[in-house]
Amino acid sequence: MAEVFCIGTILGASGFPKPELCAKFAFVAGDGWDIIEGEDSGQTQVDVPGEDDRYTVWSHPVDVHYTTKTIAGWPKLIFQVYHQDMFGRNELYGYGFVHVPTTPGTHHLDVVTWRPAGSFTDQVWAYFLGATPQLKSLDLIHNPSDRFRLQTVAMGKYIYN
Repeated sequence: MAEVFCIGTILGASGFPKPELCAKFAFVAGDGWDIIEGEDSGQTQVDVPGEDDRYTVWSHPVDVHYTTKTIAGWPKLIFQVYHQDMFGRNELYGYGFVHVPTTPGTHHLDVVTWRPAGSFTDQVWAYFLGATPQLKSLDLIHNPSDRFRLQTVAMGKYIYN
C-alpha cells in the first residue's frame, strides 16, 4: 500500500484587487484514497497588511497523510480566496486548484485564480454591493467537464510551498 505525505505551507497571495484576504482550502482525492492523519480542509486567518498591501501573508501549515492502492484520483488541492470588507462580509475573489506533485521533494506552486464573470447585472450588483457570482458546485473548480463553458475573470495568484 502506497503512502503520500502532503506537508507544506500556504504562504500567501498577490495580485488581487484589494487586501484583507483569507482563503479556504481542501484536498480532493479519488475513491481509492484514504486519509490516515491530518485535516483535509481548513481556512486561513484574514491578513490585514500594513503599508505594503501588494502581498497577503498567511503562513498557514498544511499536513495530510494519505494511503492508497491506486494512483487513479491523485489528490488535488482546491482554493477559494475571499476579501473581507470593513463590515465583516466575505466577497469571493477567486477559485483555483493544483495537483499535488507526483515527485518527492520541495515544490513551490503558484496557483492562478479566477472567478465567474456573471451577467452585466451581476457585475453591477458586485460593484455596488460586493456580491460576486459564485459556483453552485465546487466540483467545477477541479473537474474540467463543464468548466470550459464558464465566462471568467482572472484574479490574483495563490502561493503554496
